[in-house]
Amino acid sequence: MGEGPQVKTKAPQYDPTPCYPVLADAVAVGWADAAGTLPKGTRVLAVDGPAVLDWAAVAAGLRAAFDDRRTPVEFADVRTAVRDWETVRRLTDSEELRGDPDFARLAGGDLSDLMDPQALAALADPGVDGAGESDLGEGGALRVLLGPGAALADADVLWWADLPKRYAEAAVKHGRGRNLAAPEDEPPTLRRLLYIDWPLLDRHRDHMVGRIDRWIDVTDTVDPTSIGGQALRETCRSLAARPFRTRPTFNSTPWGGHWGQETLGHNPDAENTALGYELIAPESGVLLGDDASRCVEVPFQLVVALSPVDVLGPAVHEMFGTSFPVRFDYLDTVGGGNLSVHCHPRPDDMRDVFGWPYTQHETYYLMRAGDHSKVFLGLREGADVEAFHHSAHAADAHGTPFDIERYVQVFPAEAGQLYLVPAGTPHGSGEGNVVLEVSATPYLYSLRFYDWLRRDAADRQRAVHVEHAFRNLDPARSGEAVARELVQPPRPLSAGDGWTEELLGALPAMFFQVHRIAVEPGRTAEQETDGRFHVLTVADGQGAVITTAAGHRHSVHYAETIAVPASVTSYRVHNQGPDPVRLVKAQVV
Repeated sequence: MGEGPQVKTKAPQYDPTPCYPVLADAVAVGWADAAGTLPKGTRVLAVDGPAVLDWAAVAAGLRAAFDDRRTPVEFADVRTAVRDWETVRRLTDSEELRGDPDFARLAGGDLSDLMDPQALAALADPGVDGAGESDLGEGGALRVLLGPGAALADADVLWWADLPKRYAEAAVKHGRGRNLAAPEDEPPTLRRLLYIDWPLLDRHRDHMVGRIDRWIDVTDTVDPTSIGGQALRETCRSLAARPFRTRPTFNSTPWGGHWGQETLGHNPDAENTALGYELIAPESGVLLGDDASRCVEVPFQLVVALSPVDVLGPAVHEMFGTSFPVRFDYLDTVGGGNLSVHCHPRPDDMRDVFGWPYTQHETYYLMRAGDHSKVFLGLREGADVEAFHHSAHAADAHGTPFDIERYVQVFPAEAGQLYLVPAGTPHGSGEGNVVLEVSATPYLYSLRFYDWLRRDAADRQRAVHVEHAFRNLDPARSGEAVARELVQPPRPLSAGDGWTEELLGALPAMFFQVHRIAVEPGRTAEQETDGRFHVLTVADGQGAVITTAAGHRHSVHYAETIAVPASVTSYRVHNQGPDPVRLVKAQVV
């Protein structure tokens, strides 16, 4: 069951910054290089991007660059062209979650709904009169429109200044930046960032990508990196025809462990490496460039939006639009604590209350398991749900501890076992484990029953969501059915010379399956996408080389995750190492 004490060695070859060449362009560094690409005769430049970006720093960088070129410039802040805050809040609120401290309904509509079109037009050309005639002359100053929504104005050139979402979340946690359409004196909240700002801005960006003339990665506000818009689109479309990785990241939480630090070398100075995002479509990025130190990071979702059929496959695109529906991430509790016991919204609640068209079905694949570690999964036979509800409420309201195992089953944590977690099932990983979550893409809806009275960084008892959790609790996931249906034995699917493929888990309620490919040293497994993307993680062994029918080659090492677009059609997984290699694979069915 267990695998012994923690081995404190860094995994060889694990690459935290995979990058891919830019087609027909080179990565430029600095505002001056970006300014040098502006076509002559440009009168209005729109610079759009996320609300939380440091727009003052963007303006300062551009001003210095244009001053060096002796280009007179005027700046206009597009954030002044939004509708009043009360109207914005009304348009982005929902009756079901109004006043909820943690969750909001996923924002619908468009960014333009929050803008004042007349104010926006006036910013683009302050000399426009009532008849629509402009006072902007050929010899006038360059007018630069800055802020989210700038692309909606009438501009000659459109740049997109982007900040990877991990930095946006960190900024808001520290009280920096602004929420979308919020007044300057309104403190930013993660609730608005995650559920309102990001969905609106992502749709806006994807809609505008065909018009973008330059993409600027403003991770470094002093020396940003950038590429031309045509190169952006061509490079993203080229990725849709070959296997590629996203940039992995790890976050810290109060329950986090240290496997990511000690084995993979991630975030050595962080408190822990609790959450490892290998591929989570709404947040993951892809690095473009020849050198990881001067790359441009673009959203993974942009690759999907530009080539949805090539990436997803026709049938998956028809089911999910441009939403990449599967995610891979790590839960690291090695040297940490138990996760909360929680569930995820059932399909009707996810759609009607939270606003996602599909729900957060999950699976836990145990990459490693502690000697006496557990997995919490499903209700006990005959569990008194009313008493469970009372205990959970008392813990939340009064800090009264209780024994969660009176109500929720525990299973020994077994390395290599898959545990299925359909929506509504109470679950959580115990301490000492490394879980590879292979799940549906929604990832922000952990409805906690109990969190061990744990304190957060501000020494407050961590939030739980008792009413949401019990509203979504599925009583059918209980008793002997849990072991029979959710802890399935592997079943053989196919085999060849020195390789096998097994089905690890599938349920009628879940739209994806989890497989495992095992390849002996020197052998090669043949794979077909059959018109649907694959995602793979190396779970055991040094790694493999993936070669497509078109001749694309990509190495993938222990713990790395790679996406194989549907357009690849056929590919081979070759084990060049001295030991057997096993890869976990997910696909939509």
